[in-house]
Amino acid sequence: MISVLLIDDDTALAELLAEYLGQEGFAVSHLADGRRCHEAIAETRAEIVVLDIMMPGISGIEVLRRIRRESAIPVLMLTARGDEVDRISGLDLGADDYLAKPCSPGELAARLRAILRRLGGRMVTNSAPLTVGRLVIDSQTRSALWHGRPLQLTGAEFDLLEILAQNAGRIVSRQELSEQGLGRPLAPYDRSIDVHLSAVRQKIAAISGDAAPIMTVRGKGYQLVAT
Repeated sequence: MISVLLIDDDTALAELLAEYLGQEGFAVSHLADGRRCHEAIAETRAEIVVLDIMMPGISGIEVLRRIRRESAIPVLMLTARGDEVDRISGLDLGADDYLAKPCSPGELAARLRAILRRLGGRMVTNSAPLTVGRLVIDSQTRSALWHGRPLQLTGAEFDLLEILAQNAGRIVSRQELSEQGLGRPLAPYDRSIDVHLSAVRQKIAAISGDAAPIMTVRGKGYQLVAT
């Protein structure tokens, strides 16, 4: 059973999701308030967090901020349908993916599996680290170095950067990045790829002052250029 921590003030929805996910191989623990997020993650030995953004008191955005200060555990956000501001804010803070409410339990289960496959179940065809210019990507340890200095990446950020590194010099479409990096088809108006790669650029700039070699090719996708 995969341990899931669901943080949502909607108790009825939490019970419904817990019952369905339990049949799909997930052991769900429910937390109605995010103030004890770190304690709950430790107590339940959670492998992934499902976090509702719209909660009274302490918001889901603040809970996500607190989680990311101490943990790299994968987080899937539940957001209000059409609320792009919350989605982008969550992705900026390091959420791995999002799903708009109301959502089907089946789609939630599929998204959780996709995130976990990306983080722990990908086949590594080459055990040697991949070097592209100043970037070194190690698939086995899921670590990245820029000019010898570690990049603190979320799971989604690492996966997208790894795909670009594996295809260095080639334009990779946003559709391909979404399918391979996020485990789902690209949805209309979905800016997740752009937000994640923008975060990677900012992290490279923050540790070295260098401009990231991730080029945006308008209308086509992204390209990693060796520098």
